[in-house]
Amino acid sequence: MADSLSVTAHDSVTPAATAPSRHSVLVRVTHWLTTLSFFALLLSGVELIISHPRFYWGEVGNIWVKPLFQIHIPASRAMVVTGYNYTLPDQNGWSRYLHFQSAWILVLSGLLYLVSGLVLRHFRNDLLPEKSSLSWRSFAEGVREHIQLRRPADLRSYNLIQRLSYLGVVFGLLPLAVWTGLAMSPSFVSAFPLTVNLLGGTQSARTIHFFDSLALTLFVLVHVFMVVRSGFKRSMKAMTIGTPVERP
Repeated sequence: MADSLSVTAHDSVTPAATAPSRHSVLVRVTHWLTTLSFFALLLSGVELIISHPRFYWGEVGNIWVKPLFQIHIPASRAMVVTGYNYTLPDQNGWSRYLHFQSAWILVLSGLLYLVSGLVLRHFRNDLLPEKSSLSWRSFAEGVREHIQLRRPADLRSYNLIQRLSYLGVVFGLLPLAVWTGLAMSPSFVSAFPLTVNLLGGTQSARTIHFFDSLALTLFVLVHVFMVVRSGFKRSMKAMTIGTPVERP
């Protein structure tokens, strides 16, 4: 009886002790570095938009050029005509410094995540969709699951929509944000003029950067909502202390 109890206890403890973490340490660290830098970029980016809430296309953009479109909010600079008879406090100084510093943190943590994901096959094993799942039926089911706010059936892996979204952000939206951000830097453009020419000009880069940032913000909002929906406490433990993968 004692032997059978010891074997049973051993069997019940061993799987939990040896079960793999939901996310590796490197994924968790880069996730939170990216999260903090993104919110700093978002905050400072809003302040930069307030300083000149007009967007242009091409190389030139100023108060004498007709904008492609404008955001109807008060500006923090009196020379920018917005239709309001007052200006907001000018926060352009610290917001530029914070935006620049946060951008480099995001770039460095992103590169670390990218290299490790390729070397450790994180993208191949966890994010790249399987050929059997690449069908309109699987895609429609994933969309339906999100629209109906259904809790994922298998919390140990990502569904097709999640995989495509994460790959789109990692290899699409984030690189585009970095590219368009660098294309607004005079020193970088002078050294690599092709980077901005391909975008149509510095002001075109700023406009693309704005819409790309909106897409990233939308992704973050949906991501946070789905994390809460699937189990906020469990998801936070998995992304902070590395809670082992749950078994079905």
